[in-house]
Amino acid sequence: MSGSRPALPAADLARVVVFAAFIAVLGLFPGFAGVAGVPIVLQNVGPILAGVILGWRLGTASVALLLVLTAVGLPLLSGGRNGAAFFGPSGGFLVGWLLSALVAGLVVARFRSRSLPVLLLACLAGLLADYVIGMPWLGVYIGDVTGGIVQSLVFVPGDLIKIVLAALIASLVHRALPDLLPVRSASSEPRVR
Repeated sequence: MSGSRPALPAADLARVVVFAAFIAVLGLFPGFAGVAGVPIVLQNVGPILAGVILGWRLGTASVALLLVLTAVGLPLLSGGRNGAAFFGPSGGFLVGWLLSALVAGLVVARFRSRSLPVLLLACLAGLLADYVIGMPWLGVYIGDVTGGIVQSLVFVPGDLIKIVLAALIASLVHRALPDLLPVRSASSEPRVR
């Protein structure tokens, strides 16, 4: 059919599926008691890694795949949680994972670099994107937006450690697999008028 977009190439589809599975595996690590029913988990670093390793398009697709599988009832979230978590206090952080992968991947693409400083910036931007949705959602859930944001600050120290580790891991992955996320030169970018 002319004019239609080509299907996702098999290699890209495999990357999406494998990374969705990787994020699910991060959910095997048990969470710790957090704030108002939102656990402190390792899994929230997965979407950030997806964005900085696979790029914004494939990274966001892998997170979307995981969230769809979770929404239909698979217990892929930390602690064996499933789609019911979308309606609870951590629902905003889960929805924020999409924005997290998107923003982290866009930062890497924007700077056209996979250097450690750029990866750190991308990981931090991805984390903040998750907070932009998750913290107010928690506040609405508990009936006090300001209180929800303040209570969510308990996540910041651990999340900062996780993003530093994520940037280091992404740097190692990009060194080992330099063609995984092609960095386009300015001359190869399409011109927008």
